[in-house]
Amino acid sequence: MKTSKLEMTFEPVTPEELVETIRAYPRVVPVGAGTKPRLADVGSEFARVSTLQLSGIVEYEPSEFTFTALAGTPLAQIVAALAERGQYLPFDPMLVAGGATLGGTIAAGLSGPGRFRFGGLRDFILGVQFADGEGRLLRMGGKVVKNAAGFDLPKFFVGSLGRFGILVEVTFKVFPRPAELRTLRIDAPDAATKERLIQEAAGARWEIDALDAPAADDVVFMRIGGPAVALDALTKEILARWPGVALTGEQATHLWETVGEMSWVHPEGNVVKLALTPSRIAEFIAVVRGHAEARGWVSAGGNTGYLSVPAGSALPTLAWPAVTLSGEAPLWPGEHPRFEVMQAVKAALDPNNRFPKLDE
Repeated sequence: MKTSKLEMTFEPVTPEELVETIRAYPRVVPVGAGTKPRLADVGSEFARVSTLQLSGIVEYEPSEFTFTALAGTPLAQIVAALAERGQYLPFDPMLVAGGATLGGTIAAGLSGPGRFRFGGLRDFILGVQFADGEGRLLRMGGKVVKNAAGFDLPKFFVGSLGRFGILVEVTFKVFPRPAELRTLRIDAPDAATKERLIQEAAGARWEIDALDAPAADDVVFMRIGGPAVALDALTKEILARWPGVALTGEQATHLWETVGEMSWVHPEGNVVKLALTPSRIAEFIAVVRGHAEARGWVSAGGNTGYLSVPAGSALPTLAWPAVTLSGEAPLWPGEHPRFEVMQAVKAALDPNNRFPKLDE
C-alpha cells in the first residue's frame, strides 16, 4: 500500500469533536483504517479526519435483526458479535481481517461475493448519522426495517468516497447464518464458457449464494447454503450438469478468505474495482489476459470485477466504470458517469466543497 502525501491527521473521539474539526479547516478528507488508501489520497491541502476513535457497537437487537455501530468500528468486531447470535452480513464484507472499518467499507462501496444472491451493502443500510460540509450533524433513515419514509439518502453514502459527508453512525439489517455452506469448483475451459456458465447458473433454481471466478484459471466457484441434506442433493444435481468437484471445508475457507482479503493481488500494486455486467465477463478476462502482469477476479455473478497490476505498471484501457482502491493509478481509471442527482446532493450537503469534489 502506498503512503499518503497528506500530513495532518485528526482523530476526534466524539461526534462533537468531529464537527469542530470539520469547521476548523477549509478542506478535509475522511479516513478510516487505510485498507483502501487510494480513496483518501487527494491534495496535501486537505486535513485528514480519522474515524478510528469513533468506534463501537451502539445497539444490537438480535430479535429485530438490526444493529447500530459507529463508523470507525472494525468489521471484525461486528462480524464476531453477529456470529455469537448466529447472524451475519450476507454481502460478505471485504478486508475484515485486514482491519477495514464499517464507515470505510460503506464509503468504498465494497461488497463481497455474497452480493450475488443477497444484494450489496447498500441493500442492508437502514439509516445513517453523518457530519456534512457545514459541520452539521444530520440523521437520515431509521433504525427499523419497516422505516422507508422519505428520500433514501443513506444509500448515497455507498461508494461516495467521503464526498458528501463523514459518517458517524450507521444502522444495518442482518440475516440468520445458513446452517452449512458448500463450495463447488466447476470446470470452465475458456472465457466464453465461463461467461455462459455463470449466466446459466445465475438463472438456475438453486439459489446460489456466491458465483465467482478467477481470470487466470479455467474454473468457476459456486457457493450454496442450507441444511446438509439439501446441500447433498443440490451438489449432486449441479455436478450432474457441469463437471467439477466439491471443495473440502478447509479448501473453501481458504478460497473465500483469499477473495475477501484480496490476498491474490500484487503487493504494493494498483488494485481497481470495476462495475461489470455478466454479458461482458469474457471481454474483461481478455483485457486481464492481454496484460502480461495483470491479475483479475470476477465476483458477484459477473457484476463486479477486480484488476491488479504491479506497482509501476500501467493499467490496461478499461471500458467500464472503475475506481482505484490502492496504488498510484488515477482514482477513476475507467468510465466515470456523473448524474445530476449526485451534483444536487453534493450542493445540498457540501456547498463549499470542504470535502473532495465528485471528480477530485
